[in-house]
Amino acid sequence: MTNSTEAQKPQNTKKNKKKGATLDTFYGAKIQNTEQIEDIQENAPKSSKGNRNSPQTHEEFESEMTKKMEALWEEKWEIMQKKFMHLQNQFDQTVKENQALKQELIKQSQNTKKLEENIKYLTDKVIDLENRGRRENLRIIGLPEKPEINTKLDMVIQDIIKENCPEILEQGGNTATDRAHRTPSTLNPQKTTPRNVIAKFQSYQTKEKILQEARKRQFRYKGMPIRVTQDLASSTLNDRKAWNMIFRKARELGLQPRISYPAKLTIYFQGKVWAFNKIEDFQLFAKKRPELCGKFDTENQRARNT
Repeated sequence: MTNSTEAQKPQNTKKNKKKGATLDTFYGAKIQNTEQIEDIQENAPKSSKGNRNSPQTHEEFESEMTKKMEALWEEKWEIMQKKFMHLQNQFDQTVKENQALKQELIKQSQNTKKLEENIKYLTDKVIDLENRGRRENLRIIGLPEKPEINTKLDMVIQDIIKENCPEILEQGGNTATDRAHRTPSTLNPQKTTPRNVIAKFQSYQTKEKILQEARKRQFRYKGMPIRVTQDLASSTLNDRKAWNMIFRKARELGLQPRISYPAKLTIYFQGKVWAFNKIEDFQLFAKKRPELCGKFDTENQRARNT
């Protein structure tokens, strides 16, 4: 047994020498025993270049990961740049469209303003033509609603002229009328006041003389008080009615108010005649005059009346 064991020892020595020779070739150093081999194997740099299965060093791993991250960020950056450029192009296109719409809106606004001006001009023109078409008309207010009156309006008007201004008849004026009718044409049973009467005279001069006399004194029909005014378009009449409260107050203050065509208020104040087309203009005028300030507050007057 001893001889056999001793016979095997040289074989192991040969193996160690062979292994040592391989390491000498790999590391370029002469190694004599196994302990030195293990020592060198533990401290030797573990490179992945010679063997694919050998682990990487920390520096190699960090370098490789850095390259991968850089490649990833470059890819992401390119995608973000493309998206940004796409959004930028969309934004630029939207800005151009908005500018075009803004210009179009300005044009439309200008056109609308012109149309409004034209509509107002045409509306005023139509109202003026309607008023001129009523130049020979008088409006009689307060004439009782009775069958004997409604069926003979032409004769009733002649009676009114005889009772209130007979001098026109004495001067040979043409007091004939082309027609006379109630307005509105149908009677509203819920209203207690009589409908107005519209009378169209053949002579404009005669109609003007009757109107001038009606402004001087109270007209009557068989002793009953009535009013005689110029017949005008409904819109013009509404504009004139808007002056009623101011007109009454101005008359109380002795300002000699008058409503001239179409709906303009004139007053006599401090030796001058003042004319106003709008209520706002008159109120501003009154506020600047201590004698009139606070006396034409239409809102307070309406509140007291209600």
